[in-house]
Amino acid sequence: MRLFLTGGESSWDFTMANYDQVWSFMVQLGLLLMFLMLGNVLRRKIPLFRKILIPSALLGGALLLVVDIFCKQVLNFVLVDNRLMQVITYHCLAIGFAAMSLKTEKATHKTNKTQVLEFGALQGATYMLQAFVGLGITIGLFLLTRYGDNVISYICGLILPLGFGQGPGNALSWDINYTNTAAAQFAGNGSFGLSLASIGFVAASVFGVLYINVQKKRGNLKLRESIAYNPAIDSVDASNVEIPDNESVDKFTIQAGFVAIAYALSFGFMYLLGIISDFTNSIAWKFNFLWASLFAMLIKFIVKYLRKGKLMNRVYINNYQMDRISGFAFDIMIVAGVSAIEINDIKNYILPIIILSIVGTLVTHLYIRKVSKECFKGFEHEFFLMSFGTLTGTASNGMILMKDVDPGLKTPTSSLYILSNLPAMVMIAPLLFLLGFAGKSLTNAIIACSIFFVLWLVYSIFLFRRRIFKKHYKDKTVEVWVEDSK
Repeated sequence: MRLFLTGGESSWDFTMANYDQVWSFMVQLGLLLMFLMLGNVLRRKIPLFRKILIPSALLGGALLLVVDIFCKQVLNFVLVDNRLMQVITYHCLAIGFAAMSLKTEKATHKTNKTQVLEFGALQGATYMLQAFVGLGITIGLFLLTRYGDNVISYICGLILPLGFGQGPGNALSWDINYTNTAAAQFAGNGSFGLSLASIGFVAASVFGVLYINVQKKRGNLKLRESIAYNPAIDSVDASNVEIPDNESVDKFTIQAGFVAIAYALSFGFMYLLGIISDFTNSIAWKFNFLWASLFAMLIKFIVKYLRKGKLMNRVYINNYQMDRISGFAFDIMIVAGVSAIEINDIKNYILPIIILSIVGTLVTHLYIRKVSKECFKGFEHEFFLMSFGTLTGTASNGMILMKDVDPGLKTPTSSLYILSNLPAMVMIAPLLFLLGFAGKSLTNAIIACSIFFVLWLVYSIFLFRRRIFKKHYKDKTVEVWVEDSK
């Protein structure tokens, strides 16, 4: 961008005459941060919000949405740039995943290999359950309304596992994709997916807290011992070879640089996929978070190799600061996602949103509860809270709920979650790659729904194999290097 132009080109300055080019992004970012802080004030000052563990970002986003509606309806001006908020939501998802994937292993924890696979299978099975239940509901609603004035799209139920399981970013991405697919007969414009994701956060918090209180009253759940945590100490590598804070380049800047490199590489990869064929282009841009995670893992492997070969003497990746980057990205994503909801876009989809939210929450709750009791005896309550919070909200929701009863991380739940990411990614992959196929026709959606059901059945047979086949499986416990989340 040139500030001084010659040769007949018009010049510009930093006044309101150039608001879109100069001030728009900063004003919108300022709104996000300001309302995030207001949400935190509400959470701290209103006991109800604090007791049910509603995220500050969700409160901030809801408050900004209400203020924006008031500005539009009463004051007749637009406060929130919905398109920009959707773009921020899209990118923050990938940035958060990249930062999480860059975190290195620091501490030891004895972890059961079989339970790692079972946790991955549970995540895959829950996604498939939400997919075939959600898709089945909206296929049924479509068949009932297809000849009426308000036809309900057959495909919108497939956004349920994305909104609940992966949050606003991916729900928004595929909502927009289906809106742009004529055969899908859908006009969510991003707001449908963002609405489901927002309800998922509420479900994670409210149902999670209700579960804690009910189990405590029944005497089934006791608070585990807590441990002291000092971020000033725990954020420093034990080998004392981390880059110091007073380097010529700030340590946090280095962390942001690693995340930026991972996302830049993923952009290049998406660009290459986009020019190969129509099919690869259809899967390239919707999975920015996945490619960012994979390239972050590649960078982490390269750094580890360089350290092992003595070609790199210092530890450059700092887990504590990567947590801060991912936390910031996800907080901003939630505020932006909620505030980007356009009420006019969802008024024709109120019925499916209500049905999907209620049924999706109930089946997720019941299924995870059954699996927790079957496969994770001894810490089934902590495991349930982590899994339910993650598969209706985000990993942050799950961690908050789990740490409410296990603040010292005495159970292996957090370690299992970290190690299960790879098997979970493999088991969820069929859903991700069938998203585009399902939106092309009603027939395709029915086929996809059937595949999701079969996969859910296969994963469930694995999880309940002891009960089904009446056999005792001897699980191997091995010592694995995992990051000790704080």
